[in-house]
Amino acid sequence: MTGKVAEEALGYEQARDELIEVVRRLEAGGTTLEESLALWERGEELSKVCRRWLDGARARLDAALAEEHAQDGGSGGAGGTGGEADA
Repeated sequence: MTGKVAEEALGYEQARDELIEVVRRLEAGGTTLEESLALWERGEELSKVCRRWLDGARARLDAALAEEHAQDGGSGGAGGTGGEADA
């Protein structure tokens, strides 16, 4: 459970930077199969941390935009937040 707590304590930038380093090491090669698997597993964990941060940021932006739209009285025609284009 300690690893999970440590992951959750990582900020987005920390997790992203460590993930970049993991990818760099995997692409460089020269590691044993066991080391490569451990790096890959760590990369997966870091990717999930980054995704949680990004999902949280998206939710905050969507909420702020919805609040702004509600305060404007909901007028604005066919506008939107632009989230529809995300794929």
